[in-house]
Amino acid sequence: MPALPSTHNELDGAAQIGRGNGVPRHVAVIMDGNGRWATSRSLPRLAGHKAGVETVRQMVRAFAKRGISALTLFAFSTENWTRPESEIFELMRLLRFFIRSDLAELHASNVRIRIIGERDNLQPDLLALLEEAESTTSGNTGLNLVVAFNYGARQEIARSARKLAERVAAGEISPAEVTVESLEAGLDTADLPDPDLIIRTSGEQRISNFLLWQAAYAEFVFLPVLWPDFDEAALDLALQDFAQRKRRFGGL
Repeated sequence: MPALPSTHNELDGAAQIGRGNGVPRHVAVIMDGNGRWATSRSLPRLAGHKAGVETVRQMVRAFAKRGISALTLFAFSTENWTRPESEIFELMRLLRFFIRSDLAELHASNVRIRIIGERDNLQPDLLALLEEAESTTSGNTGLNLVVAFNYGARQEIARSARKLAERVAAGEISPAEVTVESLEAGLDTADLPDPDLIIRTSGEQRISNFLLWQAAYAEFVFLPVLWPDFDEAALDLALQDFAQRKRRFGGL
């Protein structure tokens, strides 16, 4: 794991990363550490989630400024429903507030919003907000902001496999037509490039059921920074690390 620089001046080289081969097209982020950030300051966990939302606002601008085409944020997993009901309520309230308050600015900034994850069990008003964010920005051509909400990678793969199984059972396709390509076509991210880089904050080093299929050849950077403290210096450090990797995709 690379050490964080003590000052922003140490990142002068990283800040000069241009739009060449060293820049990932698609970056995915596991935003971890909101609760620990709050606890370390003797604050309620909600304060950490609020600080995390502010970091999201800053980072959407920062990623777009660096010429990255797609940013996927792991906002809420299928497993997160096991958290205390009061925390889930506040998280949903924060999501609603973020969409209502930031949608106009994101749209004006040419950001296209995409939501991936399961939708069947979402509350109608929340589902309507998510769909409004997608439809309002569907024609934008700037940064693709992909929000993984109520998302689990195993569940995503299972949904795609189920669709193929149903088509085989109906006689629409043969078992031989169940391929890597056909399964991939049924994933939530079918029309997006796979992530080149996956960043996880907080120092934890695991993928947590996030983009399991799509991460097959991704590079990983684990940073010991809690998400509310993640800033442009930390982002540039991760991009600098990525630019130095040798990506062979199984070849020589």
